[in-house]
Amino acid sequence: MSNPQHTRQAYGITSLTSRHPDLRRLKKAQDPSLHGNKLWGSCYLLMEYLEKNPLERGCKVLDLGCGWGLGGIYCAKKFGATVTGVDADPAVFPFLKLLAEHNQVILQTLVKPFEQISTEELAHYDVIIGADICFWDELADTVYRLIERGIKAGAGRIIVTDPQRPPFTAMAERCVDRHYADLLPIETKTPRRFTGSVLVIENS
Repeated sequence: MSNPQHTRQAYGITSLTSRHPDLRRLKKAQDPSLHGNKLWGSCYLLMEYLEKNPLERGCKVLDLGCGWGLGGIYCAKKFGATVTGVDADPAVFPFLKLLAEHNQVILQTLVKPFEQISTEELAHYDVIIGADICFWDELADTVYRLIERGIKAGAGRIIVTDPQRPPFTAMAERCVDRHYADLLPIETKTPRRFTGSVLVIENS
């Protein structure tokens, strides 16, 4: 079991501080790129939204740009969801697996950049989530096209949270204009204060 001094609890999920021995060992062995080197506050914004707008139990969830997978882990633990975490960097998956073990859930993983996730693949999922996945200017169009494929594939809900980076805002406003999306402010004070926006597309 985790030493409580080296863990944080929020929304029923356990995360590990940088001093946790398991995490320290893993960081010495792994070197993720593409910003997959820590937990992001947008994961907690996603949990805050889902606390008030829960998923159906047992749904199939795709966690885009999952990184360490905290959003997907929450969905698996809270809603009994079957979750696949997809990321372009395979070095993030040992961190995802470690956090999943500490939360006693299992996630599937898939190594693939956004551009290569097809409409056919997206059709396997009921819900698509993402947290802080639109951090470069060139990602605004890439993520928008991916969301369009998700809509075409029939994903019932698409939910993306972000600390209001300009590329995300540009992408989200296109979704509002063309796909009747909602773009809402969101805030959480757990495990500390994070603010941002949530993009929500109800496609059912």
